[in-house]
Amino acid sequence: MRPFIVFLCCALLAAAQQSPKKKSPVRDTLQYNASAVTVVAMRQPEYNLEVPLAITVVPHEQFALNRNYGLDEALSLVPGALVQSRTGNHDVRVLIRGFGARGAGERSNAGTSRGVRFYLDGFPETEPDGRTAFDLLDLGATQSIEVLRSNASALWGNAAGGVISLNTVPPMGSRFAIAELGSGSFGFLRSALRLASPLGSDGVVYVNLTNTSFDGWREHSQSSNFQLTAGAVAQLAERTRLGVFAVGASNTFRIPGPLTESEFQTNPQKAQDNPDIYNPTYVARDERRSNRLGRIGVRLEQGLGPGELMVQLFAQPKFLQRSERNTFRDFTRYHIGGSATYTLSSELGADVRNRLLVGMDEQYQDGAILFYALDLATNGRGLLRTNKREGAENTGVFVQNELLWGAWSLTLGLRQDWLTYYYGDFLNPRLNDRRTFAQLSPKLGLTYRFTELASVYINFGRGVEIPAGNETDPPSVFGEDTVRAINPLLEPIRSETYELGAKQILPLGGGLLRALSYDAAVYFIRTWNDLIPYRGGRFYLSAGRTERLGAELGLRADFAEGISLLGALTVMETSLADYVVDSIYTQARYNPALEGKKADLSGNAMPGVPRVAATARLQYVPTWLDRLRLEAELRHVGSYYADDRNVYAVPAYTVLDLGARYEQPLWSGTSLVAEVRGMNLTDARYVASVWINPDVTSAGAAYIEPGLPRNFLVRLLVRQSW
Repeated sequence: MRPFIVFLCCALLAAAQQSPKKKSPVRDTLQYNASAVTVVAMRQPEYNLEVPLAITVVPHEQFALNRNYGLDEALSLVPGALVQSRTGNHDVRVLIRGFGARGAGERSNAGTSRGVRFYLDGFPETEPDGRTAFDLLDLGATQSIEVLRSNASALWGNAAGGVISLNTVPPMGSRFAIAELGSGSFGFLRSALRLASPLGSDGVVYVNLTNTSFDGWREHSQSSNFQLTAGAVAQLAERTRLGVFAVGASNTFRIPGPLTESEFQTNPQKAQDNPDIYNPTYVARDERRSNRLGRIGVRLEQGLGPGELMVQLFAQPKFLQRSERNTFRDFTRYHIGGSATYTLSSELGADVRNRLLVGMDEQYQDGAILFYALDLATNGRGLLRTNKREGAENTGVFVQNELLWGAWSLTLGLRQDWLTYYYGDFLNPRLNDRRTFAQLSPKLGLTYRFTELASVYINFGRGVEIPAGNETDPPSVFGEDTVRAINPLLEPIRSETYELGAKQILPLGGGLLRALSYDAAVYFIRTWNDLIPYRGGRFYLSAGRTERLGAELGLRADFAEGISLLGALTVMETSLADYVVDSIYTQARYNPALEGKKADLSGNAMPGVPRVAATARLQYVPTWLDRLRLEAELRHVGSYYADDRNVYAVPAYTVLDLGARYEQPLWSGTSLVAEVRGMNLTDARYVASVWINPDVTSAGAAYIEPGLPRNFLVRLLVRQSW
């Protein structure tokens, strides 16, 4: 009850403020670039140039000429973000400023991410404990993606690494029908049907059906995903808007596992099946993940006095099955929750405005979990081994105030979070456990707009990231997991971020260079209790302190004759600033001589985080044939280490893609679109992703997930608009 009481008190105080009802000054004289508007950063519509945070808005046309299967295809031009496809399908490794690096490994990590919060049409894809699966994300249906790269905990809670928000709602009043069929290398096949129609005077109803299958390049890497995205938004009254949103998916993918360096060099297509490596034989055990899930969400936006109230609720059932680590696993979960925010804009004087935002979030997930011995004859259920429940609840209340005067904007924010884990074992009740983490996260930001289309900002924020559910498992070195269910050694990851940035949209008119826009930021991040995975992610330990110093640049230049250059550059140095490893938890099982010894790894680079990542894309839309679009994209990822000892170096790589799109009108309102794309055209052999801190055995360390070789896509779309 306490979060609700806090929220209600804040809302009443906000509503009690004296505020004239006249609207804020209208900026009709300005024509903003689409990237100048954001809704994710401040949980309300706001100009990007006024927000003291690093934000990138990615419109659909920027990633449409791709397979649209994995987020790596959509976010390649977001500075500070690195998204790597693990097997060429929708399972990706997502990093923002180094957060999320650990979320790739064996223990329930296939198909999930950590450290970054994801939202779909405003509803959380991220579970209460901070883990995200990508089953429901359909890039073909996505209208835009907003990436908040700065520390986001003061508004979003368990999100020290930022927020990625996908929007599938078409523009109000849209009326279209699209049929799509695409085919590509290694058995890639994708079909889709997308429909939209106006609803009332200012609304829209829409539905998207997408079916994707992929044989995969590596052995045992097949995947398939059927997705439904639908919704209806209607304006019920002048200050009342109602939205209903539904999504669902049935998804299966098989896991090939990581390779050693020698296996990668000799046969990168093979699956991991070395019997000398801990937990081998991914093929024989048919290691896989099958997910069926859906969500229904309702959002009400209502004018309330001088302010605006938004309330949304959702319910999400999940039916998950896995063959993993010699067990067959059944998960039946329900994920429910909602949020409420109240915003109030006030005119305090000549050229002085105030925006107050108060709100709360609530998420709860629970359900039955059954582990069976894997029946190798059927790769299904054998004898029941585990019957338990794992629940997590995340509650947060927040308040944020923005004061705008002249060219200045001051933002102050504060959020309190409570996250509780519930564990119940029905076969061994003495393992029943419960633990609560709490964190207060402040935010301070200052923006100065030296022109209407240019600003500089500085911010400071504290963040929190709670260990995900399976990251709370105790070590099993001495059987700790038989007497405890939740690791008592773990603490929340706490961080401090200091950031300085600049944004500008520069229309230049005539000449060779017609327009230029950029987004630059430098930052320093200090974290405590950073989680480091051991033994393939079987358990986690907290690092003492880590540090990251980085710079980011996003750039777009539009030239004459329809030529555009887009780029993203990230440079970051990381350090395990204060980090001592007790070998009894790491390699003592393989080398008894290490037992009881410690290693000081302070000063080493953080594993999984490259020093450099860069993308450059050249686009050409001929002025004499604007139905044609050509593009070339070059992506480079620098070297990094796969382990905190900095022994296993991952080499840098560069890949080249070329694409073309042509739209031919057929008759009134109908057009045919043909697209072709060639990916990794130089056929580079590269490490697309890694498992952090791999086991070291007599066969070596298996940590490499190879990237796709040269491959192609051809797609046809028929579009009817009215």
